[in-house]
Amino acid sequence: MGRVRAGQRVLVLGASGGVGTYAVQLAKVFGAHVTGVCSASKTDLVRSIGADEAVDYRQEDPVDGSRRYDLILDIAGNRPLSRLRHALTARGTLVIVGGEGGGRWLGGNERQLGALLLSPFVGQRLRSLAVMEQHHSDLRALTELIEDGSVTPVVDRSYPLAEVPDAIRHLRGGRVRGKIAIRL
Repeated sequence: MGRVRAGQRVLVLGASGGVGTYAVQLAKVFGAHVTGVCSASKTDLVRSIGADEAVDYRQEDPVDGSRRYDLILDIAGNRPLSRLRHALTARGTLVIVGGEGGGRWLGGNERQLGALLLSPFVGQRLRSLAVMEQHHSDLRALTELIEDGSVTPVVDRSYPLAEVPDAIRHLRGGRVRGKIAIRL
């Protein structure tokens, strides 16, 4: 959806999570310069999976406008559209992934709807990735990248099926690095 090309500057907000760890690696596969945003305790992980820069969001505002990005992938979900657009190039792309936790009217999808409504009137591409249709060819391409070592799945912990409540508590605690796996 972001149409990443070699030489582009990509910002991944939420770079250390389950989606972000893949996003960082895929952007690097396509030849982008990647800045990953996460907490200080996870910057080592984000650098280890290929990010050119890892920014602690508590120390630096990655969308303050001091840098411009060709693509911003917002997985973290709390910055206003205006701030995100300020950090995009004139023809840049913003992709908002998922909802933000239960808004009163739209279930946390207000920014996604706002982006879709605003996009036809601005030079930037504003997109939402709430639900994505999976294509067999995409999954095959990802499998090939994993098999050839270009992309490495990041698994924080593995839990047996009987401990799913513990896994969910760990996930909600905000300290997960990558994915959580459930063993059957």
